[in-house]
Amino acid sequence: MEFHQLSLGQLQTNCYIVAHNNRALIFDPGEEADRVIHFLTQHNYTPIAILLTHGHFDHIGAVDQLRDYYQIPVSIHQLEANWLSDPHLNSSSIFPLGDVIIKPADQTIELGETEIEDFKFNVIHTPGHSPGGVSFIFDSEATIISGDCLFQSGIGRTDLVGGNQADLYDSIMKLYQLPDHYRVLSGHGPSTTIGYETQTNPFIRA
Repeated sequence: MEFHQLSLGQLQTNCYIVAHNNRALIFDPGEEADRVIHFLTQHNYTPIAILLTHGHFDHIGAVDQLRDYYQIPVSIHQLEANWLSDPHLNSSSIFPLGDVIIKPADQTIELGETEIEDFKFNVIHTPGHSPGGVSFIFDSEATIISGDCLFQSGIGRTDLVGGNQADLYDSIMKLYQLPDHYRVLSGHGPSTTIGYETQTNPFIRA
């Protein structure tokens, strides 16, 4: 399984393409749909689904273009199902980048062990940055797509709609239960590992 990172848009939000046998999952396509399409075409990947760690505008901006182009479903946690079409909830209304309004998701994300074709991963609820935040854990690859929950030497902000500092702490402690060598692919910035964060994160240590 291959993990590719594309940093998209003015906020440099990390979109992840997870590929296996020329099929691909798209995580958090925040902007620049044309760039994502170019990447997929260049690598001869056929995307089969779009999965969202949460519903903030900088993680969803290219959803409709990619969904329409590839005719693939979009999934988000049910607590944020109405965020895609609401600029207040997805926080685009408070940034000078224009309101982001996306069509409803095709389905809601089920927590627990999940299979989409040959892709197998575990979905856990990691609220705090937003109420419906989730992290995708690929145990076979020792890799986590954490959205804006945990960053290298940082944590998600909790001052936007639905943010909760205590919930974020609990969510990060869930991630800290994973083995030290697990790689963390964050919503912004470089990757890190569970071991590095439990020992050095200045905000929350194990």
